[in-house]
Amino acid sequence: MSEQTEAKEQQREQLMDQPIKVNDVRDATPYPDARSNMAISPQGGSGNCGCGGAGDISSNGTGVVSYVYAIGRVEARFPNLSAEKEFSQATGRTETAGKTDQQAFHAVLSQRENRYLVRQLCWVLTVQGLETYLLQPRDPADIDMLVDAIRPAPAPNDIDVVIGLRGPIAPPEMCNGLMVPIVVFDQIYSFGRDVLIKAIPKPEKMADEQFGPAAEELFDRIMQMTDNAGATDEHRVLNYLAMRYPAIYAKAAEKFGDEYSLTGIEVIQSSLSSTRKILKVVFSYTNRNTDFTEKFFVRVDATEEFPFLVTKMSPYYDR
Repeated sequence: MSEQTEAKEQQREQLMDQPIKVNDVRDATPYPDARSNMAISPQGGSGNCGCGGAGDISSNGTGVVSYVYAIGRVEARFPNLSAEKEFSQATGRTETAGKTDQQAFHAVLSQRENRYLVRQLCWVLTVQGLETYLLQPRDPADIDMLVDAIRPAPAPNDIDVVIGLRGPIAPPEMCNGLMVPIVVFDQIYSFGRDVLIKAIPKPEKMADEQFGPAAEELFDRIMQMTDNAGATDEHRVLNYLAMRYPAIYAKAAEKFGDEYSLTGIEVIQSSLSSTRKILKVVFSYTNRNTDFTEKFFVRVDATEEFPFLVTKMSPYYDR
């Protein structure tokens, strides 16, 4: 027995003294190709991991971030029967005498003790009446923006502007079978269209009767452009200009006063684009008597989440 023990000890020492070769180490990953192509999705499929990063919100799993700058209406909906019944019980504990259904709905959600209900609801952004996105705040503290978006006395011309990152398609159990892209938002602006028009600086020599209708028509033209869901760079740029650049309204009113009609709005890639996404927005105005067309353009940078102006309104010449 002692000889066998000594032989085993000698064999073990010889193995320990031998250098480790690369070929002796077996790969612990049986399918390396499958792992390298695997996209890691956020838990729960919500696109909001709470980690503050944007790379995991990509809708295609490639890490490419898709931004949204959408204009529509925010609506609150019950994802299931349980949430609806819980809301009914909370309504019974709230003073709602003399309030309409919408006012009572807003009153219940506005109370701090009912914030858990706000988190239970699913929040839908409709664009031109179509269900387009499900909304989730990137920062939980921004949940108040959703409550502010459901007004106690809504009007047909109410507007909600949502800026954020587009994520994957929502699973059917998230909002009672509704399967639309999730948008993790950073900002929501809520106001009426009339408030927007009145807030636009009016040129000094222009009457309100001339400027107001011109601004409304231009805004409506941008909103009614085909499939403007605020997800492409072209639509994001247009929506940004409609919300943040009053010069386009002043130019429209000026040309209408000179007997010109707005005959086209075109978004094209700028030749200045190299490392950044810079687009030109060209507005075409045609004289109603001579058919002569004048064009004006602005440049907007749409590289990141928040677009910004690069070049102010200037005459545009076809090349």
